Amino acid sequence: MENNKKRRGMKEIRAYAKQRPKVFTVYVILRLLVVAALIRSAMLKEYESMFVCLLVLVLFMLPSFLERKLKIDLPDTLEIIILIFIFAAEILGELGCYFIHYPSWDTMLHTTSGFLCAAIGFSLVNLLNKDNRISLSLSPLYMAIAAFCFSMTIGVLWEFIEFSADRLFLLDMQKDTVITTISSVTLDATNSNTPIVIRSINDVAVNGQSLGLGGYLDIGLYDTMEDLFVNFIGAVVFSLFGYFYVKHQGKGKLVESLVPRVAEDDNQEE
Repeated sequence: MENNKKRRGMKEIRAYAKQRPKVFTVYVILRLLVVAALIRSAMLKEYESMFVCLLVLVLFMLPSFLERKLKIDLPDTLEIIILIFIFAAEILGELGCYFIHYPSWDTMLHTTSGFLCAAIGFSLVNLLNKDNRISLSLSPLYMAIAAFCFSMTIGVLWEFIEFSADRLFLLDMQKDTVITTISSVTLDATNSNTPIVIRSINDVAVNGQSLGLGGYLDIGLYDTMEDLFVNFIGAVVFSLFGYFYVKHQGKGKLVESLVPRVAEDDNQEE
């Protein structure tokens, strides 16, 4: 029985590699890199890094799991982007400290996330729109708005997760920003709701000790708003593509390469 299962599993892997060689190649390369990082973390006894590597290996299986459970086909381009995104965020961003060494790394990922989440939101309503069993005909504008709203909702929920992790576990997921000007009504001695502006802040002291930052340490607000803004840009860009894709009755290679379709087996059964 076990030998039969192994043979069946090997046949499925070979068939998948033959049908989708690009996705399979990217998957294998990234998986090997993560396994190498896992072994290194184990040798250095970095248990938190080991957990991240194991989490990434699980997340890599998510696209194929969703395909089987939801009976949909993910385009090769979308699946490759998802795999690279997971690797870039967790392995390069967290373990490789790219978030620290490259300030624009987080911005790039949030922009990409906004774009991809809009694609997923668009796909959800697009599948309903094309389902013959459902008497539903959504306008291009409605589908674009739905995609945009879905992306922004996911972006906001993620910021909730980051804030909760910072408050409960002190992880500093919402990175701080050094600023030289602040405005606050808390500093108004008259309590008349008048913002008091302090400019050219050169240093901040905590418990009498200088931090040497060259400014005031903002605790995540700027990072959160920047993340939401670039998420907004990514969502708007895809929503526009999605709008014209529906308006021109499915003509558009970019959207076509990012929108999941109902699996062919399902279509044949219908």
